[in-house]
Amino acid sequence: MKRLHIFILLSLLLATTCVQAQKKYSVYAVGFYNQENLFDTCHDAGKNDSEFLPTGSYRWNGLKYTHKLRNMARAIADMGTDVLPTVGCAIIGLSEVENSKVLDDLTAQEPLRARGYKYVHIEGPDARGIDCAMLYNPALFEVKESKLLPYVPDASMKSDYKTRGFLTVSGTMAGEPVAVIVCHWPSRFAGPSYRECAAAQVKAIKDSLLRVNPDTKVMIMGDMNDDPTNKSMKEVLGAVGDVKDVTDGKMYNPWYNLLVKQGTGTLSYQGSWNLFDQIVITPNMVNKKGGKDFSTLKFWKNQIFRRDYLMNNEGRYKGTPKRTHSSGIWLDGYSDHLPVVIYLVKEQK
Repeated sequence: MKRLHIFILLSLLLATTCVQAQKKYSVYAVGFYNQENLFDTCHDAGKNDSEFLPTGSYRWNGLKYTHKLRNMARAIADMGTDVLPTVGCAIIGLSEVENSKVLDDLTAQEPLRARGYKYVHIEGPDARGIDCAMLYNPALFEVKESKLLPYVPDASMKSDYKTRGFLTVSGTMAGEPVAVIVCHWPSRFAGPSYRECAAAQVKAIKDSLLRVNPDTKVMIMGDMNDDPTNKSMKEVLGAVGDVKDVTDGKMYNPWYNLLVKQGTGTLSYQGSWNLFDQIVITPNMVNKKGGKDFSTLKFWKNQIFRRDYLMNNEGRYKGTPKRTHSSGIWLDGYSDHLPVVIYLVKEQK
């Protein structure tokens, strides 16, 4: 049976649905990608977006914006295609998008339009105007409810501190209740307490979703600005890297060992990798029966999504993500972060 089970899982690499020993399995890909300043070329009233205007420091014009849309659409469309070559991701969380207009323009790009992607976006309070959003394939995920829950400063912070909220989207996938919380936690410049505060608030959101329906499969994703080993993730959110430690109230963090044991990540700083971009899941998505029970939607595997075109292939920054600008020079790149993807499996009845 062990050999048969391994063969069944390997066969999942070939198609969305596979058949083996009279069983059929469906695979769903879920991703997250920091867009690194997906701004249009127009000023948004009340937002500090001057850098990304034609007269700004980046000289952000129609040509650069068009290239940025094309590049990001290419990468998003490719996410998940290592396993699902014609389907890609059912859900993709995004950060650093300016407004609904850029999402309209992004989803109108041919590789995304062909998939029929829709989006969820709620304007947030961030001073620069960068928000979180969620793309989804309506053939695979049905949105039931969406809301933006604000980041609330604690007593040690300035009362007027504003940053991205927590985009919370509830719906159904594979016939099951699924909720996604898309995050972009405060920057490293703000200090760890700001991200620990974010982690506590996101944990409270997750717990409230499970109180309403314990069967809800909750995925928390985003640019956490912290690694899986940091207190905000490991202790406050309770996202642990070993399946056996995923007890009630905890979450499973499949990215922990990629950073700790393999030394790889999603962004590079001063020659070292960080893994800020993560998707963590509730215990009801973790298979604790020797990897054999896929009667409900369960985690299968994860990947940091890499393509040669996403990387610098020469020069000082060879082997690191190819971003849009470097030292004020337009590189016609993608993002300073790499995308991440998890794959979920469910046995068909």
